[in-house]
Amino acid sequence: MAYFEGVKKNFGFGMMRLPESGSERAYPEISQMIDEFLQQGFNYFDTAHGYLGGNSEAAIRECLVKRHPRESFILTDKLTENFFRAEGDIRPFFESQLKACGVDRFDFYLMHAQNHGNYPKFKRCRAYETAFELKREGKIGHVGISFHDTAEYLEKILTENPEIEVVQIQFNYLDYENVAVQSRKCYEVCRKYQKPVIVMEPVKGGSLALLPDDAKRFFDELGTMTPASYAIRFAAGFEGIFMVLSGMSSLAQMRDNLSYMRDFRPLDERERETVWKVAAVLKGKKLISCTACRYCTAGCPKKISIPDLFSCMNNKIIHDDWNANVYYNIYTKDAGKASDCIACGRCEQVCPQHLKIRKLLKEAAKKFES
Repeated sequence: MAYFEGVKKNFGFGMMRLPESGSERAYPEISQMIDEFLQQGFNYFDTAHGYLGGNSEAAIRECLVKRHPRESFILTDKLTENFFRAEGDIRPFFESQLKACGVDRFDFYLMHAQNHGNYPKFKRCRAYETAFELKREGKIGHVGISFHDTAEYLEKILTENPEIEVVQIQFNYLDYENVAVQSRKCYEVCRKYQKPVIVMEPVKGGSLALLPDDAKRFFDELGTMTPASYAIRFAAGFEGIFMVLSGMSSLAQMRDNLSYMRDFRPLDERERETVWKVAAVLKGKKLISCTACRYCTAGCPKKISIPDLFSCMNNKIIHDDWNANVYYNIYTKDAGKASDCIACGRCEQVCPQHLKIRKLLKEAAKKFES
């Protein structure tokens, strides 16, 4: 479904989980991924200044912008709370993003990770007004938001800012009825206000691609498609979904995604029934619903690699073997252990999944360090 001129298909490249975290040594692979993406008829790329410590924007400049005509791709960037303090900071930061990406305009510019904690600051600093001023100046094509909060708060933002053109929400089959994420309810608010939807985390940080055997077997019974294919097609099949983003971190993932999104087909009835069976299995395991966005790690005073430790916790729940212990020791060799947590709470303030991280780290310390 085409909502905006120049956007070719409903599948986008999220530049948040690039090979080797977007470092220069990974540029050849990233370039090949971008080339194949464009060759297959896709052209939407999504980034933010904080992704991969700035490496995401740099990779876009070196692997995309310098190698392909500007009119051949659509580029989205975001305004993130921790990169401005006052209204006067926004324009200089925006210009630094253009320079970092090597472009003179962004096709889409989103107010990043809007929620009840940071939205008042965006309003106080006239961030929305500034973004629309930049649009009138031709430096932004469309202004939108990415959102992590309740459906009720989303409705508040859309009511107060009716000029918003697009909304990016977390949307996948596991979070569809999640009381914290509220995927379905947020989607319904977008439909109520007639806002095209961009989907983030359709595979929930990769967790819906790497399923435990008792969940994966349901998909295996359907045929040869990968678990990721059902997750992405689930999200893309809803009315009003303008774009589904996938944070691909390898050429193999890219090729798998393109194989079923090139000629997109929504889930049929049997596939949808299977998706709900898989969701039921996963919910029964009570896994930590971390998507490895890594917003929590930037401000951690003890440098704890929280998403990696939670991954070890989930692997321990699924497999209950020695492998998770080995990786826990790897992730804590040059970084903080779970027991190093001083319970400052910074991580919980920025967690899009609203996880009780401090409590979970105590459980991780008990499981891996006792």
